[in-house]
Amino acid sequence: MKKIALIAALGVALSAGSAFAAGNTSSASGTASATVVAPIVLTHTPGRALNFGKFTTGGAAGTVVVTAAGVGSVTGATAFVPGSAVGSDAFTVAGDANRSFSIATTGGNVTAGATNIAFTTTASAATATLSATGAGSFTVGGTLTLAGTEAAGAYTGSYTATVTYN
Repeated sequence: MKKIALIAALGVALSAGSAFAAGNTSSASGTASATVVAPIVLTHTPGRALNFGKFTTGGAAGTVVVTAAGVGSVTGATAFVPGSAVGSDAFTVAGDANRSFSIATTGGNVTAGATNIAFTTTASAATATLSATGAGSFTVGGTLTLAGTEAAGAYTGSYTATVTYN
């Protein structure tokens, strides 16, 4: 009988020990989520370019301005040649529907031989929002700054446009 009582007491002690051990650790399941957003993609519109047109410098400083809407004007001794056409550049944007993005453009130089003419650019907006289908667009104008001593010729160059999700 003493052996049975001892075994019973030992069983109670072991049961109590495991109950106390369970109070030192506890686990529960959590949740996780992720959202993959369509990448933003900028594409130059084929056939478009920032076109400062044809002009004379008059031997003095001036500028040629093309707005983002494609309207041209001149300052200083600069004058458009009759029939000259100017034009703004254009880009399309694709990405996550209804998402806002910012637009940045750099300036650059147009070059003919060893002669460089600096220009700055201005986008039609600093920020925009993609449509419900994830589409957007913007245009770019610029200002060409002339010293008035540039040689006659066809000048070409490039600049960079960048879009970034907000």
